[in-house]
Amino acid sequence: MKKLPIGIQTFSKIIKDNCVYVDKTRHIAELIDSGEYFFLSRPRRFGKSLLVSTLSEIFSGNKSLFQGLYIYDKIDWQPHPIIHIDFSGIDFSTETELREGLIGLLDGINADHQLAVDKRGFKAYFKNIIRALSEKNGKVVVLIDEYDKPIVEHIDDIEKATKNREILRDFFGVLKSSDAFLRFVFLTGVSKFSRVSIFSELNNLRDITFSKQFATLVGYTQTELESYFDKYIQSLCFELGIKKAPLLDKIKTWYNGYSWNAKDKLYNPFSILNLFAEQRFSNYWFATGTPSFLMKLIKKTQRDVTTFENQKISEIVFDSYNIENLNIFALLLQTGYLTITEIDQKARTPLYVLNYPNFEVKQAFITYLFDSFTQNELGEIQPAAENLRNYLQTENLEGFMNIIRALFAQIPYPLHIEQEAYYHSLFYMILVLMGVEIDLEVLTDKGRIDGVLAFEDKIYLIEFKYGKTGSKIDSLTNKALKQIKAKNYDERFLNEPRPRVYLGVGFAGKEIGYQKVKHLGNSDN
Repeated sequence: MKKLPIGIQTFSKIIKDNCVYVDKTRHIAELIDSGEYFFLSRPRRFGKSLLVSTLSEIFSGNKSLFQGLYIYDKIDWQPHPIIHIDFSGIDFSTETELREGLIGLLDGINADHQLAVDKRGFKAYFKNIIRALSEKNGKVVVLIDEYDKPIVEHIDDIEKATKNREILRDFFGVLKSSDAFLRFVFLTGVSKFSRVSIFSELNNLRDITFSKQFATLVGYTQTELESYFDKYIQSLCFELGIKKAPLLDKIKTWYNGYSWNAKDKLYNPFSILNLFAEQRFSNYWFATGTPSFLMKLIKKTQRDVTTFENQKISEIVFDSYNIENLNIFALLLQTGYLTITEIDQKARTPLYVLNYPNFEVKQAFITYLFDSFTQNELGEIQPAAENLRNYLQTENLEGFMNIIRALFAQIPYPLHIEQEAYYHSLFYMILVLMGVEIDLEVLTDKGRIDGVLAFEDKIYLIEFKYGKTGSKIDSLTNKALKQIKAKNYDERFLNEPRPRVYLGVGFAGKEIGYQKVKHLGNSDN
């Protein structure tokens, strides 16, 4: 079997070390043929840096590296001078260091190519280097990886992020005025900041973030997974004692689902490579970075986290994205915590339906959210959720409620918010962590939720009600049970022989209670 290129983002190294390379060069050939200025936004660890490295080798004329790949005999392999800027390798702690880092990079290009360009002004220096390089070696290719890193890394410090943004706007603006000397320009990043803030000077970029043509330019499709990793799939079948079909279903549930056109579903390469390397299912992508800023923003806006699923947003949200007024849904999409599952074309402008892409992201994200909301220890949350599930399976409702009380008791007083959306969010997170199916069709802005947990011998229909401190718990739990009946939550189970357990949970401040009613399934209807 070929080696797994975990952490390798250099195309030449992947080829020379005989690593698995999923051939994306058909898309790359189409990209090169269709224009000269491009921008692509994708989440971290999605293959953007490898794409930039591949483009660098193509425009350097290194044809021999591409033997056996689609592009090998499809393009003119004329070499071009390359300016490759990777912002992950530039210090941007302050605006001064960012500016000096960019000047240092230009100094290196100036010296390497013996251009003898005078260092006169920040923007003029970059423009003159492009011009001199073009006159000496032919039209220039500019590849910029992680363009937004100096902003995203300081997103919780508006002043610092804004200063870095202004430097980048000036720097990128040079590219448009250098058009006569450029062959190809490609920028990648996690976020898609509005053109008025970053790209106002470089407004000739084609944004292919949501392009159908390039929807699978990075990431693995299901066909690519099964084709390029067939031997690794067989090995994992043997290791886990699972047949191929159910294993593929499990891989799909855990890691598939990213989409930017609501049609083509993709795997994050980092998760798949680690799955096959470790030969076990685990949280790989999420573990590479805790979204602490996202957690702070969600808590600050007091957002009901149940609204993160089946959320419809307008296309204009993405184009108006800026530092001063961050839209939480645009941010969650662009950072990979939500993805596009449907596009509603019936509206006057397209509406994008957002959901979690897969089990890995949803489970981990909810775990971190619950930790952030309650300050329970991360290592204790999942075991507690498993115990909750076991107690419901054995109908030990007192044990179930004791764990919930213990989880809620961990909430420090300053974090405690007497609002229905807060409790709604907490209870929703608990249900998700337990593996409960959440029926989002009945969610409303008033906080109602239908939780369905099916066991072999019973089905739970779970509803909760919130009241201010001092409210009567019995009254709240009665309301919850009445709502289950009034909303016909069990309508889908009319032909189901398993008994249904209606579980009403009431919250009054930090006081929690419950009531249950058991129905005998089909014979009871």
